[in-house]
Amino acid sequence: MQSTESGTRVFLADEAETEALGQRLAGLIRAAGRGVTIFLEGNLGMGKTTLSRGLIRGLGHVGAVKSPTYTLVEPYEHLCPAAYHFDLYRLGDPEELEYMGIRDYFESGALCLIEWPERGQGVLPAADLTVTLVREGSGRSAHIVAGTDVGARLVVAFSSAETG
Repeated sequence: MQSTESGTRVFLADEAETEALGQRLAGLIRAAGRGVTIFLEGNLGMGKTTLSRGLIRGLGHVGAVKSPTYTLVEPYEHLCPAAYHFDLYRLGDPEELEYMGIRDYFESGALCLIEWPERGQGVLPAADLTVTLVREGSGRSAHIVAGTDVGARLVVAFSSAETG
């Protein structure tokens, strides 16, 4: 793990480590006791949905976590906090998000995980955290960057947990 002022980088050797990263982040989010918006960035096949699965399972979901590629959002309202997993890959126009009432999801104090956030630019709120997954050798690296004060506290907590 490497830390910088605004974020941290973690090497992920495989899918299991990617899911475990999500579970660690879920623990910090639960401890924060509030909703968080996380943008998930990276090329196709980099592990955004795997990371989402770890986050959602880390909040207590048992069972499948599917990619909402065709439905745009998959709700997990039984969790605390409630979680909404968005996949905007097939979004034609950011204004479509207004028609589905997207602002309501962010006002509810929920965890909002957003894959392909650039497709919702201009409609989505600022991300508390942005996690960018990139290929690194035989694995991947996750770059976790804070976008708000809440995100900065989460990055500090994550870095402290990793080194402590």
